[in-house]
Amino acid sequence: MDFRILPSAALLAALSVVLSPVKPAAGQVPAPASPSVKAATSRNAWIAPRTPDGVPDLQGVWTNNTTTPLQRPKDLMAKEFYTEAELAQNQRKEGSRLALNEEEGRPTEPGTAADVHYDFAEYALDRAQAKLVWNRRTSLIVGPEGTIPALTPEAAKRNAERAALAKGHEFDSVKDRPLGSRCLVFGSVGPPLLPAGYNSNLQIIQGRGYMAVETEMIHDVRVIPTDGRPHLPNRIRQWLGDSVGHWEGDTLVVDTTNFTDQHPFPGAQNLHVIERFTRVDPDTILYQFTIEDPGMWTKAWSGEVPITKIDGQIYEYACHEANYGLANTLRGARVVEGEAAKKSK
Repeated sequence: MDFRILPSAALLAALSVVLSPVKPAAGQVPAPASPSVKAATSRNAWIAPRTPDGVPDLQGVWTNNTTTPLQRPKDLMAKEFYTEAELAQNQRKEGSRLALNEEEGRPTEPGTAADVHYDFAEYALDRAQAKLVWNRRTSLIVGPEGTIPALTPEAAKRNAERAALAKGHEFDSVKDRPLGSRCLVFGSVGPPLLPAGYNSNLQIIQGRGYMAVETEMIHDVRVIPTDGRPHLPNRIRQWLGDSVGHWEGDTLVVDTTNFTDQHPFPGAQNLHVIERFTRVDPDTILYQFTIEDPGMWTKAWSGEVPITKIDGQIYEYACHEANYGLANTLRGARVVEGEAAKKSK
């Protein structure tokens, strides 16, 4: 894959028709704030700046780069928060890990896929070389369990059948490779917006009745109408779903449906995602999400992560250009098949 240094024009093009101001919809009332929002606003007595149309200004370049995993490690059980001392220890560990990487290169196990990948630290792509969002949560998923709920029996059966059909055909053609390998869409784009392995950055632009969110990995733009309009007909399915938003006080609530069953959670046929964007101080947006699909999981699940402002701009992640990884993977599979055929003769 090729990394370019040209700024993106995709987001500006997507918004070329939505940059004149409108008034917010009437009759909207604030939703109850989460403890995180209450703490931030009461501590700082801070009021979010407004766009010309009078809604909170969420614009800028942000990152959700974090060491917090999506699901809580099993050994932490129901522990939802680290202590301040434990957080400080985690920060020191991450600093030590980066220092070792920069000095000796990324330690990898010979023969693994990671061993033939480039050293992230050499190209300033190690997550600790960028601004990190630190908080005391032990997982992005909130609640005492901190994990994605169990699949329903029907979903487990459906996914097992799907995996059985694919087994042995993973390298047959481009269409059999994962969506990310094909440069179609990355899982971190969602929604929900989740941290990426690197380049975990996003840009928000607001215009007349719209908000656009562009993610650097792999350069997708989601244009979200914020006038509370209805969703597209159910028969129309899209990689990123169909997002519509409305304001509840100072929080933008985005409701997304109409996903395909391949992204962001393969096998989910009626995925429904609700996101909440609340700017709680000059440098922080509290991002919260809830996910449900009664045919996929036994219950709904929720998560949150602070998004912090960064200096700079989004750069083009030209995934399709010189996508050697995909071509080499398929070429390697053909070589293995050829060697196996020779042995069989």
